Amino acid sequence: MRTKLGAVLVVPSIAFLVLAGAQTGALVGQAGQLGEFADQVGVGREITALIHELQRERDQTAGELSALASVPAGQLEPGQVLPALKAVYPVVDRAVNQFRATAEPLARGEASWRISYDRVDDALNRLPEVRSAVPAAGLTPNPVLSEYDRVIEVLLVLLAEPSPGTDRADLTDAVLRYVEFAQVKEVNSKIRGHLYAAARAGRYDPSDLVALTDLRTQQLSGLADFRLSATDRQIERYTSAAGNPNFVAAVRMEETTFASGGRIAAVLEPKSWWTISQQRQDLLRQIEAGAVGDAVELAETRSGEQLRRTVLTAGGVLAVLVAALFTSIAIGRSIASSLRMLRSQALRVAQVELPETLERLRTVDPVSSEFDVPPADVRSMDEIGEVAEAFVAVHRSAVTVALEQAVMRRHVNAMFVNLARRSQVLVERQLELLDELEQDEGDPDQLENLFKLDHLAARMRRNDDSLLVLAGTEATRRWNRPVLLSTVMLAAVAEIEQYQRIRHNVADELYIVGHAVADLVHLLAELLENASSFSRPDTVVQTVATGQPDGGVLVEILDEGLGMSPTALVEANEVLAVPPAADVSASERMGLFVVSHLAARQGVRVRLRATDVGGLLATVWLPANLLAAAPAPEPVDGRGRRMLTVVAGAVAGTNGTHLPAGGRPGGGAPGEAAQARRTVRRETPTRAEDVLGRAAEGGPEPGSTWWSRHGRSGSASSPARPHVPLPTGNAPPAVPVTGGIKPSGLPIRVPMAQLPVKSEPVRPRTPVQREEPDPEQVAGTLSRYYGGVRRAEAEDTIVIPMAPAGARSEEEQY
Repeated sequence: MRTKLGAVLVVPSIAFLVLAGAQTGALVGQAGQLGEFADQVGVGREITALIHELQRERDQTAGELSALASVPAGQLEPGQVLPALKAVYPVVDRAVNQFRATAEPLARGEASWRISYDRVDDALNRLPEVRSAVPAAGLTPNPVLSEYDRVIEVLLVLLAEPSPGTDRADLTDAVLRYVEFAQVKEVNSKIRGHLYAAARAGRYDPSDLVALTDLRTQQLSGLADFRLSATDRQIERYTSAAGNPNFVAAVRMEETTFASGGRIAAVLEPKSWWTISQQRQDLLRQIEAGAVGDAVELAETRSGEQLRRTVLTAGGVLAVLVAALFTSIAIGRSIASSLRMLRSQALRVAQVELPETLERLRTVDPVSSEFDVPPADVRSMDEIGEVAEAFVAVHRSAVTVALEQAVMRRHVNAMFVNLARRSQVLVERQLELLDELEQDEGDPDQLENLFKLDHLAARMRRNDDSLLVLAGTEATRRWNRPVLLSTVMLAAVAEIEQYQRIRHNVADELYIVGHAVADLVHLLAELLENASSFSRPDTVVQTVATGQPDGGVLVEILDEGLGMSPTALVEANEVLAVPPAADVSASERMGLFVVSHLAARQGVRVRLRATDVGGLLATVWLPANLLAAAPAPEPVDGRGRRMLTVVAGAVAGTNGTHLPAGGRPGGGAPGEAAQARRTVRRETPTRAEDVLGRAAEGGPEPGSTWWSRHGRSGSASSPARPHVPLPTGNAPPAVPVTGGIKPSGLPIRVPMAQLPVKSEPVRPRTPVQREEPDPEQVAGTLSRYYGGVRRAEAEDTIVIPMAPAGARSEEEQY
């Protein structure tokens, strides 16, 4: 958020800075242009000074060349400097050096100025050659004089180069005025040169009179143009110079050279004319210097004004930008601070307060407890403050809804507990009735059916226990004495339907603390039920328990069923890792939810993973705190218990055995207990409490109880029933094994006692090479099959096809 706010504030600032920078840049450019213009105009002083000296050298050279026409050939050597010009050349050279020192730094400026300067520089570089050609010019002075004219012409072009731009008319006019006067001065200098040359020659050539007439016309036109554009101050300067006696004398002397009417042009005396004309030329130089000085002053003034305007504009822009930045930063910090507080409040509510409230709703009575929602941290009156208040309202609504849901969930859980308790009572009454029927039944077939009903009722009781687990209620069955893990495993096997297919290998020295026995029996029973239900009836389920270096125990349950897809495995392991709240999905996969809650209650970790040969491997990590030391052996107290006789060593976890079986002895005569018997196994399993009760036959602690329909084992409320040990051996007994005599005089039959013992170790099955079906395809086929069944039921058909036992889709596991 800070970055976004910064972007919101920076983008307009950058836009403003760009626009202001463009405006300031334009002003800086104008200031630079005016500064360069002022420098170029300043160079005009050196240019006009150099032109003045070159005009003197040219005009004097013209007179000397005219005088050379009367000198005999051979008296002057080529390259020899004329004596009259020796004093002129150094003055011009100094003016050239001064010009170059001033103008050369500006040669890197604008292109037009650079081009003009290069032309001037080339012309000045040829000046020594022109001077060396003077002695040899003789009768042809025009080429030499033309070279002087070209040098002065390019200097006048450079003098006119400064340009302030189209919007600076006053500066342009200032340049135009001194350029026009410099051209008038140049025409006046050429008139002087022609008259001086004619004076030295003593005559006029026809071309001289024509040239003088043209030059005088140019002089009058240039003066008229100058008077039109000149300032009052400049006109006053010219008027003052024109009134100078030397200027007037030069004009009068020049007028004598006009050929008008019958008067011919007079030839002037050379020395007098040169002296008086040079004085007039110096007066014109003063007027020219004044015009250039006016232009330089005006240019410097405009440049200074522009520079000050640029500095003030840049300073104003910078001040506005700094003020805007500080204001933006202050506003941004305020907004960012409010947003940070709002974010902190939102995260605190989402990650701390609301989860803690929900957790309290799960553990305390929501009706009697108080749940306060703190006020908003942001108290501003802007939109952020309104959002904070709205968030507090949402938080309050969420707590209210959670409170209502907690009350509803507590009511639903109470309803589940009530229904489960009632069902348990009915199941226990059913088991008591089955016990009575089993005691009085003598028909083997009917007794077998009663045993099946007995086992089904025990499994129904486990479903009631599952409802209690989902409702968050502790199990009613308790065991306070440490129990062998092998016995816990046998008790879990006794709770499932296909107990015959379970093979286990558990170390005898591993004992489980008594308070965790009931939950572990329930947890293992759910896993074993799933493993046996979703695998083929001709396969076995392997169960192995091994101790770990950290003091815990690893229990592995391996089946050869259809397995689960990777997605379903991930979802199932997520449920096992974090017990979810009971919802509609709990009814579809109740075993998975029950295992998750039982594991979380006892600190057990349960994971499912696929195997390389198909099927699933369920791993159960029992922490070290669930293990106990072996209890001290206690003598048998001789009290009768409702249990089945188990083959010695079976309870201790004989490798590869079926669930130990035995009879359900009744209360027979003591004398018949001595009757010869052989220990056998029976296929009908005992109940979990029978297995655990048999394990405690060595003498449980007085406080140890296992919840059953008879209450405490061996209590006064339960009838004393003699324990009938079964004979050992593999051959059927020669004499039928009985459990006493009924009141009617008939013997009490021990079910399955005539069957041979299956004590031989189970041989490992040789895996059959077969093509494993795709779990997703099988699940889809079963889903379509059950879809047809449901559609048939919806159509009120009479015959309802049912799926075979154990054929459920992957989503219906657990």
